[in-house]
Amino acid sequence: MKKKLILLLASFILTPAFLFFCIIYFSYQSFENNKSDYLSLQNQGVAFAAIPDDFIMESATVDKDARVEILSNFFAKYKSELEPYAEDIVETSDKYGLDYRLLPSIAMQESNLCKKAPKDSFNCWGFGIYGKKVTRFENFPQAIETVTKTLAQDYGGMGLITPEQIVKLYTPSSNGSWQNSVNYFINQLQ
Repeated sequence: MKKKLILLLASFILTPAFLFFCIIYFSYQSFENNKSDYLSLQNQGVAFAAIPDDFIMESATVDKDARVEILSNFFAKYKSELEPYAEDIVETSDKYGLDYRLLPSIAMQESNLCKKAPKDSFNCWGFGIYGKKVTRFENFPQAIETVTKTLAQDYGGMGLITPEQIVKLYTPSSNGSWQNSVNYFINQLQ
């Protein structure tokens, strides 16, 4: 009878412990086997698919270079006739490896963005203007190309790339006000 009592007591104690152990063990195994399914529930509703090789995607939107917008806004703010040429300035500056902000800043210093440029010269940069000599261009694109190329190749070729360096050749009689003004407008275009 003692043996039966011990077995009965052991079954009351061991059976729940064994069941508890089994539940924990099988829950863990189930979780490990289905971990990827569990984690994928977090992305529920999201489908991923490869685009076929022959798929051509056409977009109605065109990404615009932020620099073009910055220049357009700058020109619009000062009511400059250079506004339609913002993209030309950015592209030409990139073509010659010049900071895109330099040309508009010089134009602002030299002619208040073309408002005080010699009539019909398309020369907003004071480029080749001294005494009675006035360098004229046929249009703004030609002026932008010529001035940018000259600054990048001729000035840049001599290591003159900042307003503080450029002023020595561009307008050597300046007392520092030219470069300060150009730098001021460069900073406005950031």
